[in-house]
Amino acid sequence: MLNAISNAPEDAPALVEAMIANPAVRCVNFTGSRRVGKVIGELAGRYLKPALLELGGKAPMILLEDADIDAAVAAAGFGSYMNQGQICMSTERIIAVGSIGDKFVEAFAKKVEQLTASDPREGSSPLGSLVDLSAADRIRDLIEDGVSKGAKLIAGGGEGTILNAAALDHVTPDMRLYTEESFGPVVSIIRAGSVDEAVRIANDSDLGLSSAVFSRDVMKAMAVAKRIESGICHINGPTVHDEAQMPFGGVKSSGYGRFGGNWGIAEFTELRWVTIQDGIPHYPI
Repeated sequence: MLNAISNAPEDAPALVEAMIANPAVRCVNFTGSRRVGKVIGELAGRYLKPALLELGGKAPMILLEDADIDAAVAAAGFGSYMNQGQICMSTERIIAVGSIGDKFVEAFAKKVEQLTASDPREGSSPLGSLVDLSAADRIRDLIEDGVSKGAKLIAGGGEGTILNAAALDHVTPDMRLYTEESFGPVVSIIRAGSVDEAVRIANDSDLGLSSAVFSRDVMKAMAVAKRIESGICHINGPTVHDEAQMPFGGVKSSGYGRFGGNWGIAEFTELRWVTIQDGIPHYPI
């Protein structure tokens, strides 16, 4: 049975607490922002209810120097801009190691320029509209902040809620886009001098949902994947990837618990121990 409840925004805090506190509710599941997720996690703890939280992401995509550029461009284009970047798994940071950076940017720029946006009712462009004007304005602010501090804008533009794909090269830690989840059609390109630096940058976030590593050497990529602080990592594939039978979830401020497969069933199952005594055993007293 599925019950849907609609309410005025100002009533949400009281409504959510009433639902969590109700004895009929035995488990709480929330998908959404960190801000709201922390509130729900706190309420679940107050009423001793198990919670499954799937919150935001700041997915890194590390390009090792031997990465297949064509494969990386295709995956970055899909991972960064599918659904206008409004996916928790969206590629937010492309971390290029060494000399591959310039080669990737040259090829990726051609891809980004093709990803224009228009009214989704027209169906004439690969990208459509953001959820509302405030989301679009926030993306514009993030881009302007980065450019004002030295980042190079690759493509972009648009009006209202219709924004073309954008990418910023040479993003640095002093820019908002380095740390803030954009949740829109913009991706950061960050340069790294070594694999160790790339891993450090990838982990330089309080979010850890999805990630990706590109290399022609799968074992080398696997070694890097093991060092990334994320619940999910895809080798030579996009950060946007979900399968019903696989464990989906994050670490750090991306939440806790797992959807998918037996792991998802376990999250909504109460494990019990029942015994049957045969005969009268000897007790010490």
